[in-house]
Amino acid sequence: MGAKDTIMQSRDSWVVVGLDNGGSSNNATVLDASGRFLVDELVELPSRVDEGPDVAIEALADTFELVLRRTGVARERVRAVGLDTPGPASADGVISSKGATNFSQPAWWGFDFRGALEARLELPVVYNNDGNAAALYAHHVHFGNEAGSRSSVSAIVGTGLGGGVIEAGQVVRGAAGMAGELGHLPIPMEGLLDPGQPVPVCGCGQAGDVESIASLTAIRNHLLPYELSRNPDHELAEIESPVQAARLVRSYGEKGDPLALRIFEKQAKALGRLFHIAANFTDPDAYFVGGGVVQTEPHFREWFLAKVIENTRLREEQAKVATFALVPDLDMAGARGSAFAALASVTDTGD
Repeated sequence: MGAKDTIMQSRDSWVVVGLDNGGSSNNATVLDASGRFLVDELVELPSRVDEGPDVAIEALADTFELVLRRTGVARERVRAVGLDTPGPASADGVISSKGATNFSQPAWWGFDFRGALEARLELPVVYNNDGNAAALYAHHVHFGNEAGSRSSVSAIVGTGLGGGVIEAGQVVRGAAGMAGELGHLPIPMEGLLDPGQPVPVCGCGQAGDVESIASLTAIRNHLLPYELSRNPDHELAEIESPVQAARLVRSYGEKGDPLALRIFEKQAKALGRLFHIAANFTDPDAYFVGGGVVQTEPHFREWFLAKVIENTRLREEQAKVATFALVPDLDMAGARGSAFAALASVTDTGD
C-alpha cells in the first residue's frame, strides 16, 4: 500500500457529527470525510432544555451516542462535532445574558453552551445558531462542489425570522457573532401594509422590521388579528386560542382561503424587501427561503416563492445570474449544516 492509499484510508475512516438543539428535541447526523451523510432520517431525542443546562447537555450527549449507534460508527472515529442552537448567542455559543425564548431560566443566561458540550464529549465543538446552520446546509446542497466559491442569503420563517449570510462557503458571523440577524432589519411598510393598518412592533421592540411581518409571532400578534377585525365572521375568529388560530393559517392558505393568502402575501413582500436589501449589500448568487412555507403542499410553497421573487427588486444584471430556491430537508437542515461546519473545521487544519 502506497502513501497516497494510506492517506485516503485515513480520511475515509473519520467522521464528524452534527447536533441540532431545539426547544423540544435534539436531532443528529453523521458526515464522513468525503462529505457523505450516513443517515437519511431524523435521529432525535427530547432536548430537555426546560430542565436546565446540566440536563440539556446530557440530553445532547445521549443524542450523540444514539446517532453513532444508529450508524454503526465507533466513537473513536469522530474528529469534531457541530452544534447549533436557537439564539441569541455569541459566535462562541454563549447564550445571551438576557436569556432567550428557548433558554428562559436564569441558569441559561450567559451559559457557555459550546464549551460545556465540548467538555462533556471531550471533542472539539464548532458552534452556529440554528438559522446559520440551516443556511449553510441550503448553500452546500444547492451549489455542491462550487459551494466554496459562492455566496447566498437565507431567510427562515419560524416563530421568529432566522437566517444566515454565506460568503465563499463560510458563515458570516461578524465581530460579536450577530451577523445574519436578518429578522431585525427595518423594511419599508408603504405598499406592504393596508392603508390605516398599524405598523407591527417586533419582540425586540423595533417597529417595522422583517420579523414583525414574516414570522409566526407576527401572524399571531398582528396580521391575523388585523384581518379578523375586518372579517369577524371568518372561521378562525371562532378559535379562542390565538396561538392555535395562528398555526392554522397555513392550512387555510393551502386551501386558497383569501384571508390567509393576504397574510402570506404580506410575508412574501417582506421577504422580497429583505432580499432587495441583500442584493444591494452583498449581491449574493442565491436567495433561499425556509420555514413553515417549505413544509406545505407543493402548489402553495411554489406560489409563495413566486411572490417572494415578484417582490424582490433586482437590477437586470443581477436577475440574470441570481437564483431563488427553498431550503431543503428543513427538519434535518440544522444538524446537517452543523456537520458541514464541523467538517470544514477539520479539513481547514489540514487533517
